Amino acid sequence: MEDEPAENISGGDSGGSVEADFDRSRSGTRAEAVVDRLGELYWQKQYGGRDGFECLVRTILSQNTSDKASQPAHDALMERYGSDGDLAASLAATEQSALAETISSAGLYNQKSERMIRIAEDVLDEYGGADGFDQFVREAAPDTVRETLLEMNGVGPKTADCVLLFAGGRGGVFPVDTHVHRIARRLGVASADADHEAVREALEADVPAEKCGFGHTAMIQFGREHCSAREPACLQDPDACPMADRCEQIGVYPETGEVIDPAAAPEADTE
Repeated sequence: MEDEPAENISGGDSGGSVEADFDRSRSGTRAEAVVDRLGELYWQKQYGGRDGFECLVRTILSQNTSDKASQPAHDALMERYGSDGDLAASLAATEQSALAETISSAGLYNQKSERMIRIAEDVLDEYGGADGFDQFVREAAPDTVRETLLEMNGVGPKTADCVLLFAGGRGGVFPVDTHVHRIARRLGVASADADHEAVREALEADVPAEKCGFGHTAMIQFGREHCSAREPACLQDPDACPMADRCEQIGVYPETGEVIDPAAAPEADTE
């Protein structure tokens, strides 16, 4: 199996994950069979152990950019604000312009710095700091944590679910980013016209709780290596894709070289 990249929001191999414990003898649904194959290709992990507030900040930095591009911004932020004392308190007290300069490599730095400062202020007021917020993420009911996160400005479903998964260690959480949204529909394990939330609901319903975490990270890695938006590997060589026998190729036409969004594919069942 491959090593998980350190720039992933999970933290990669040093992010607190452990080997997943599950029954490897059978797959009950197509989605589970897909996740099992991806786990065999990449890794089979259960997540948890990341600091809740740092994970939230790290996920905000990754919005509208790649994990690789946002990693230097995270490292610079932690060096400047997280090396001594409470990260939430440090961010709440900083000047927006200074934070924006620190995270400039992540893109949209003015917007992201404003969001992080407001969230840091709220975390200080509500939980007393990063440690209190981390305890809330780990111990409160998952639905309560998710609803609370979604009430924060700039926090959407993917960000909330990443915090639940990588910091809270909650099973049954399958965050959906652009890779997962594209691949689940292209493979045919979610409806071709499903939005991000509908894909999440489909995957969480069909994939056992203990497999959702590595299903998310391994599917992202598969998207990076084999199933990009415009040039999936199967366009050039059907044998180049390790998921070929599991894929319905919704919206992908190797015979013509055309790739379209699954929702626009004539063969898609969108009823």
